[in-house]
Amino acid sequence: MDWIISISSTIAIFIAAIFILVTIHELGHFVAAKFFNMRVDKFSIGFPPKILSFQKGETQYVLGATPLGGYVSIAGMIDESMDDEFLEQEPKEDEFRSKPVWQRMIVITAGVIFNAILAVIIYTGIALSYGEDVIPIDSVDGLYISEESVAHEIGFRTGDRIIGINGERVEYFNDIFNPAAITGRDLSFMILRNGNVQNLSTPPNFLDQIGEQGFLNQNNTLPSQISSVLEGSPAEQTGFQSGDRVTSINGQAIDYWIQLVEIIQNAESELDFTVTRNGSPVNLSVTPDPKTNQIGIAAPNPRDVYDVQTLDYNVVEAVGQGFQKSEDTFVGIIQGIGMMFSGDISVRQNLGGPVAIASVTKQATDSRGFLGFWEITAFLSITLAIMNMLPIPALDGGHFMFLLYEGITRREPSAKVRMGLQQIGFLFLIGLIILVTFNDILRTFGS
Repeated sequence: MDWIISISSTIAIFIAAIFILVTIHELGHFVAAKFFNMRVDKFSIGFPPKILSFQKGETQYVLGATPLGGYVSIAGMIDESMDDEFLEQEPKEDEFRSKPVWQRMIVITAGVIFNAILAVIIYTGIALSYGEDVIPIDSVDGLYISEESVAHEIGFRTGDRIIGINGERVEYFNDIFNPAAITGRDLSFMILRNGNVQNLSTPPNFLDQIGEQGFLNQNNTLPSQISSVLEGSPAEQTGFQSGDRVTSINGQAIDYWIQLVEIIQNAESELDFTVTRNGSPVNLSVTPDPKTNQIGIAAPNPRDVYDVQTLDYNVVEAVGQGFQKSEDTFVGIIQGIGMMFSGDISVRQNLGGPVAIASVTKQATDSRGFLGFWEITAFLSITLAIMNMLPIPALDGGHFMFLLYEGITRREPSAKVRMGLQQIGFLFLIGLIILVTFNDILRTFGS
């Protein structure tokens, strides 16, 4: 029963996000077309089968049951419907083909522009409503680096402190994971080791490596202090208490939470702990649960460890944050796509379709609630804008390329050529959707 509820909620959240994104995108085309006095025959959100429709003025408004897209049918335009009967008639004043190239370019790009504006508005709203939780870089102690980790391979060592990225110092630990910075081609980390500053470069396939194994986050810096003990667990039965600070296991010095987790999970017999309690050492022995390889203790809350600060923004500052977050996301996605084309990162591991989008949206909502939903919606809005401007016939970018050709040569591509390329582009997109969906399923369930 639980899995049915989980799947149902995933689908519902996915539909809500896609509905918002598609509606705003198509609204952009609709508003621009109306502004330039073009006749809009149909405004559809979702694809068939039809749930409801109504006519208002010259436009039919439709809601479809397949929430994977939408379209605005503008009179006198060769679009996804492949309808070319109008070409046999003289152009009418309110048709797309009768308008100047620059107006048609604006109509074609308006959906993308509206998606970008939506992202800015969402990020602005988040900054204004929630502020931003940040961790000053100076409040983060040294890192714990496992010898089997990607971080160790590129040169990180236990005790290192990250102080910057790509040759620039940062003010907050959060800045280390800025999407525009982390996807840079010459990604490097500035660290402080034994009082000396060093720069560690990363290999070209770095993002693939951290995708498979994970990299650095708050958990690498959390101290080995127990925040709570699970009732009825081996730890409680042995005498562990919340607030205990683990200092050694089997004689090995312990400073970090991840360090003790690794030892517990790999244990095959009883472990001898030394903990500090009220300033005094206490010796405890415990055997992990053989089914879970856990003893029933919880990590410290980052807010109890770090000097977490909440930055509050006024309206002007929030708008600035909205633009900055959108820009960082845009640059990060563009650089990520470039890395896929160059072969620096795996297409299979990084290209996602509907299943991946639904999964990520659900995870964001589960972990951060309403805030997480809007954060991932803003990210997807920028992603949708970028993908729609790819120069593929049947996408906005393909239409734009036709118009650009017409604007430069003063000659419109023949209807036959446009129809042929539209069909090829449409088939390509169908094939791509099938491919990425199949890839999502393999990646999600095959692993």
